[in-house]
Amino acid sequence: MINFQKFDPQTKAGYLQALAASGERGCEYSYANLNLWGRQRVAVVDGFYVLFSQFERLSIYPFPVGSGDIRPVLDAIIQDARERGIVCRLSGLTPGDTMLLEELYPGQFRFHPDRDYCDYVYDINDLADLKGRKYQKKRNHSNRFWQSHPNCTSLPITAENLPAVEAMVEAWYAGKMAADPNNDYHLERKALQRAFSRMDELGLEGLVLVEDGNILAMTMGSALSADTFDIHFEKAMDYADGAYPAIAQAFAAHLRSAHPELRFLNREDDMGILGLRQSKLSYCPHHLVVKFWARLWEDDDED
Repeated sequence: MINFQKFDPQTKAGYLQALAASGERGCEYSYANLNLWGRQRVAVVDGFYVLFSQFERLSIYPFPVGSGDIRPVLDAIIQDARERGIVCRLSGLTPGDTMLLEELYPGQFRFHPDRDYCDYVYDINDLADLKGRKYQKKRNHSNRFWQSHPNCTSLPITAENLPAVEAMVEAWYAGKMAADPNNDYHLERKALQRAFSRMDELGLEGLVLVEDGNILAMTMGSALSADTFDIHFEKAMDYADGAYPAIAQAFAAHLRSAHPELRFLNREDDMGILGLRQSKLSYCPHHLVVKFWARLWEDDDED
């Protein structure tokens, strides 16, 4: 059985280096997300970083991160699942990963497209500038926000303003839960609380829109790769019309200035929520991070 452990500083450093060299990966590989959502563990097997994720009562093995001969690593994962008595599920596969898996294990895995968890990736210049006809509506909403809130400014999230940001987020959740008591915000709320308490450790950066001491919107994310920044959270008060496109544009401009090497912003997936999908598509993504998950045929009679 693979000896999975929590991330330690040495494992973190090696993982981030391997992730940067692995090409584009989905937001589930973000070091911050691995520490904010569910129960995540890691092990190094033959130079590859193998993840074991337990989230929403499912045990999943994200496709390993590393370079070299991956066959012994995948063999170890299959054996680990057998010894644990669980279904061998591999997640986060790119189209190239599916072809590799089929080549190594012909006919032994069945593959499923994972459209609900494809990431939306945007050109940072598009979101920072909102130029052209395709962004006219977003540009108009953002402009109206600034016209309606002439005293509003954008500021980085710091230790000094963090308590006010936390209070704003709690007010946001209170309003949403009052309006829709059946909607479950528990996991996201817990993840955001973890993010606030571990910002430096997880390499998180954030921005707020502040007007006369009141925070109208906040956003937060972290680096996913050398040229891509991952947006983990974005909240705006309902009464501040246009705050969402305003904070998205302001953060893109801030990140472009602070990190000139960035080319893309990953705004993560839509989880199959129609309204969220429409919203993410309305920002005209540069591309999607296409994902698949795979499962051994021999596990079909289980789970």
